Amino acid sequence: IGEVVLHAKGIKNKSGINVDEIVVHKGEIVGMAGLVGAGRTESMRILIGADKGKIDELTLFDKQVKQFKNVHSSIENGVVYMTEDRKADGLALSLNVEKNISIASLKKLSRRGLVSEKKAEENANTYVEKLQIKISGLEQQTKLLSGGNQQKVILAKWMFTDPDILILDEPTRGIDVGAKYEIYCIINQLVAEGKSVIMISSELPEILGMCDRIYVMNEGKIVGELAGSEATQELIMSKILSAGKKGALA
Repeated sequence: IGEVVLHAKGIKNKSGINVDEIVVHKGEIVGMAGLVGAGRTESMRILIGADKGKIDELTLFDKQVKQFKNVHSSIENGVVYMTEDRKADGLALSLNVEKNISIASLKKLSRRGLVSEKKAEENANTYVEKLQIKISGLEQQTKLLSGGNQQKVILAKWMFTDPDILILDEPTRGIDVGAKYEIYCIINQLVAEGKSVIMISSELPEILGMCDRIYVMNEGKIVGELAGSEATQELIMSKILSAGKKGALA
């Protein structure tokens, strides 16, 4: 774990999100724990410019930058977001595997406005092999893949953009145990290569098993921060419940 790569202060919107501060270091997996509706996804979507909201201050690699206007801007700045709903937002299910892997990086594959089919095919094959995506061929429609292989296609798409920070929202939702293990291995490999990961997960064992540091959220706010080595399910839940009691008393 190295230097700070992302420092966001004052993430907020009119719907109750009010996150004081989020810090992410190079080579670190930061967990976002909380109950459904705690504001984890909403705060990250504001961060990447997908939803309306305000960020008081945003710093990437010690350089203060303007708040991202849209998702395209966040991608250009090396911050990508893997949605929790792969079928609705993460994939173009009717398109084939090659096109889904290539779709976020068309500039890399283009010359004078024309996409090189050869480059797209070579790149897709590289990631299919690297992530061990089980397909009958690059022309196979993505909707015909298993849930685990669909998740790998989304990861391949974002890995090809060469991001510094990956926000993974429920990265193992709806996939079997074997596929979960493979996704965990990919995430660990990414941070070993110096990438940084923010992981949103409703599965506390997943958060506890994967994360170096954990933010606990409740009702749109961060109510606790724990080192992965000291965190337990009981400690996380106690922070959520105590924050809920304070809110009720207020």
